Amino acid sequence: MKTDIIVVGGYGHVGGQICEQLALYYPGKVYAAGRSFERAQQFCSGKRSNIKPLRLTVGEPLDEKQLERVKLVVMCLDQTDTTFARACLLAGTDYVDVSANGVFLEAMEQMNERTEGIGGTAVLSVGLAPGLTNLLALKAFQSLDGVNQIDIAIMLGLGDEHGKAAIEWTVDSLAASYAITEAGRKRNIKSFTEGLKTDFGDGLGKRTAYRFPFSDQQTLSRTLGVPSVSTRLCFDSRMVTRSMALLKRSRFDRLLTAKSFRQLVIQSFGKLRYGSARYAIKVAGYGNIAGAAAVAEFGLQGVKEAEITAKTATAVVKGVYGSKLPRGVYHIEQLFEIELHEQQAALRLKGDKDSFSQSIIGNIHCWSRTQS
Repeated sequence: MKTDIIVVGGYGHVGGQICEQLALYYPGKVYAAGRSFERAQQFCSGKRSNIKPLRLTVGEPLDEKQLERVKLVVMCLDQTDTTFARACLLAGTDYVDVSANGVFLEAMEQMNERTEGIGGTAVLSVGLAPGLTNLLALKAFQSLDGVNQIDIAIMLGLGDEHGKAAIEWTVDSLAASYAITEAGRKRNIKSFTEGLKTDFGDGLGKRTAYRFPFSDQQTLSRTLGVPSVSTRLCFDSRMVTRSMALLKRSRFDRLLTAKSFRQLVIQSFGKLRYGSARYAIKVAGYGNIAGAAAVAEFGLQGVKEAEITAKTATAVVKGVYGSKLPRGVYHIEQLFEIELHEQQAALRLKGDKDSFSQSIIGNIHCWSRTQS
């Protein structure tokens, strides 16, 4: 009988919090996995004795026997191919992915073209962004009769503690060029350009956010069929955001191709504690209601990005673990939806109103408004 949950990267910054939260609901069934058994064992000692250590390297061949008792795998590491995820699904093991690599997520989607033998469900885009941004975009989409544009803005706190992988991805993304969907057509743009003022709500106000290659903007153009989708980023420090934009114009990002300079920037970001641990996301959908132009806006803000990512992942795992879902690969907004309250949000499987109370994400401030 499949009962176990493996969290790959389970002793990392985000994965560790996911393990701790899941162990509250599934004590003795959660495994913190990674390439170092010693680090996994150290993580599981003391107060975390209800979490078990496991050595598992994603790049090594995975035997189906290793998954005989595994009900679900949570992936917290970036991957370059879908071999591991496919092995899970073929073994009838469900799969939840917390990573944000758009190329990898698109490759995962292509599994739906060959579903023979697949016995599990994969849920992608699970976290803050992508994740909650996708669900707020879905809410904006559902609030209007027709949607022609969705704008997403994300504010991250520089005073927060971020994992090494997240810092590396952010630094590498500063030099990225990528494609967005605009008016139904693909357009290539450069990261941290085309600033747009965004109102993040109470206590934060308007800030200028810049284009950034979060995968939600590519995903939502496919899952919701919206002609134009964009995602922008700023930091809680306006000065740092402006400085990054100025450096981008001076083409400093070209220096990131040099390994030594890239490593220096990554180390600097890791040590930087300028600002707060606050984060915020704001999603605006533009369309119509009863034939009149309308805007639907939804936002939330809180502290500690890793914590909200772990809570979102935990809510998704609970929904998948206790339900019989269609086999195949889905993004979070295709299976789940979100309800916003003043101080908390709740995730539920689509069509299952009773599941709201079981998947609460608290300690955040939520808001919404619709204008015609």
